[in-house]
Amino acid sequence: MSDERVLAIDVGGTKLAVGIVDPGGRVETYERTETPKVDAEGLWRTLESLLDKLPESDLIGVGVGCGGPMEWPSGEVSPLNIPGWRGFPLRERLRERYKGLPVRIHNDAVTVAVGEHWRGAGRGSRNVLGMVISTGVGGGLILGDRLIDGASGNAGHIGHIVVDPGGMPCKCGGRGCLEAIARGPALAAWAQAEGWRAEQMIATAKDLAADAARGHPIAVAAMRRAGRALGIAIASATHLLDLDVVAIGGGMSQAGPMLFTPLDETFRHHARMEFARHVRVVPAELGQTAGLVGAAAFIYGADRYWNAD
Repeated sequence: MSDERVLAIDVGGTKLAVGIVDPGGRVETYERTETPKVDAEGLWRTLESLLDKLPESDLIGVGVGCGGPMEWPSGEVSPLNIPGWRGFPLRERLRERYKGLPVRIHNDAVTVAVGEHWRGAGRGSRNVLGMVISTGVGGGLILGDRLIDGASGNAGHIGHIVVDPGGMPCKCGGRGCLEAIARGPALAAWAQAEGWRAEQMIATAKDLAADAARGHPIAVAAMRRAGRALGIAIASATHLLDLDVVAIGGGMSQAGPMLFTPLDETFRHHARMEFARHVRVVPAELGQTAGLVGAAAFIYGADRYWNAD
């Protein structure tokens, strides 16, 4: 067992990352790059260039997390925030490259949930909602110590809970979705429309969080706006699912108290049922490697985390 390793891949709208993960969930080797705005084959070549940097000996499988939506479990991916891939046969391409190895692919937010349940903030808890707040907002769901897939593999996708019915339009075609308000690019755009860095061509959510930490009033208001939306969505999910832990990862989770304080205030205001008050809402412990660790768990912990092949 000690010689076994899993190749893990994390495909998101902001970054592509690959790594070798050992049976204990430790990422031994790690490579990443920004997700380029290129066509389908250009994206695949970028991913292959990262994979070429990793050792391929002693591999027992390939685990993948990719932004959704996707056809699951066949692995044709159409990430909402990666327009270059529409119906791209990612699982099949990886099977061709790594012949004879199992290749298991799921939504990137699901991999974060799995990673946090296996080796992170949800370890030892049976009922966990894992969330990613970055270029998009997604989630994955563990109930009764097992990953719940749902009819199409999208169970736990909290990003499209409606938190403001008359609110901002969402890329999904709806209005007022959590993702439309709390995802990093939308939050930065809202703040710029309110006058924050209005003359700057490109301003990011990372810039926004930094300015909020320095007390910029519009940046602070933006972070509170995101925190309130998250608190409403998580309270609703908790009442429905009777959770133990909600673990929040992704780039926006790095904002710390600027995000988590209004989130907690709003959550406590709306989570009125007694059973919901005991839920812990915490930052993901695994940080930027949560997706890789979770992807590896599709191989190492297939009895709990993989329900199709």
